[in-house]
Amino acid sequence: MSKISRTILASAIAAGCVMTAGAAATVTAKGVDYKDVADMLIAVMVADRTVYTKKVVQRLAAKEKVVKASEHFDDDKALPLPAQMFRFGAEAVADKTDKFSYSLLSMWPINKQNAPRTKVEKEGLKFVAENKGKNFYGEEELGGKKYYTAVYADVAVAKVCASCHNEHKDTPRKDFKVGDVMGGVVIRIPMAN
Repeated sequence: MSKISRTILASAIAAGCVMTAGAAATVTAKGVDYKDVADMLIAVMVADRTVYTKKVVQRLAAKEKVVKASEHFDDDKALPLPAQMFRFGAEAVADKTDKFSYSLLSMWPINKQNAPRTKVEKEGLKFVAENKGKNFYGEEELGGKKYYTAVYADVAVAKVCASCHNEHKDTPRKDFKVGDVMGGVVIRIPMAN
């Protein structure tokens, strides 16, 4: 993205521009389409999650063993798992804005609440699992509101990702390895009707 495009995006965000549906699905008068917005959001999410996974969980829990990571982190006085940190971020965003939402879903969820529910979620998760390095983009209507929905592969970025999923008592799949698609991040942006 060019410096001018970043400046336009920053101005659009600062001005609180409203998303509108059109042939190119752009932000009003700013030229930023839904796909670009979703791609920018996922870049930040993946960077934050990867840093937490590699620099905190992999290093402190798996390598140096100074603290453990646990899905029961409060009771165990441990670090939250990367997926939990991701969900906490999604919940915090949902409390602050209705301009977008995101979630981490999987065709092989450890927690059943993380299974796909909508047709677009199912199609997107299947697509990113079968087409390495490609993203899925679609539109859907939920509760009478139209959404631009993007699905991005959630990849095991460290050994701790794969081993945690493979060893979990409720896992439906035990053969993940580093680099495998384990699920997907679903980003939804409301579209003007």
